[in-house]
Amino acid sequence: MKEQIIADLAADLRNIRECFDRSTRNLAEEDSDFAPAPGVFTAAQVVAHVAQTVEWFFEGAFRPEGFSTDWEAMDREVRAVTSLAEARRWIERAFAAGEAAIAAHSAQEWEAPLPDGPIMGGAPRYAILGAIRDHTAHHRGALTVYTRLRGKVPPMPYVEAPEG
Repeated sequence: MKEQIIADLAADLRNIRECFDRSTRNLAEEDSDFAPAPGVFTAAQVVAHVAQTVEWFFEGAFRPEGFSTDWEAMDREVRAVTSLAEARRWIERAFAAGEAAIAAHSAQEWEAPLPDGPIMGGAPRYAILGAIRDHTAHHRGALTVYTRLRGKVPPMPYVEAPEG
């Protein structure tokens, strides 16, 4: 039973990644610097922000002090990203690190409460997967709009569409 919890968490994370990758794959490197309005994240920066947030959730889940709230530093790090290829490499690293973190901890550790604090304080650690899913889905939606504004058709995020 306990091994199934770990397998389910890993499968959930893979599903989140697959939906994100599918729904954003029509954005190309030449779309990296596109932003729908001045001051908002570019396409590359949205992807980088998703990667950063995946890392942030896994790090915060096991830090005694909980989640970092240095929003300005996080914003600077994301705004430095100028390439979708670079952002996608970050996504790959973030999700791989997440899968490693899932495997590195026992079911009992995942069921333990998150550190006290304003961000999910007291919820079981595994609740970060739901938060990652929600956050990633939110930005998938934004990137769908970016894709359409670039004159492209975004793919269906949940399944591979049949050819033809």
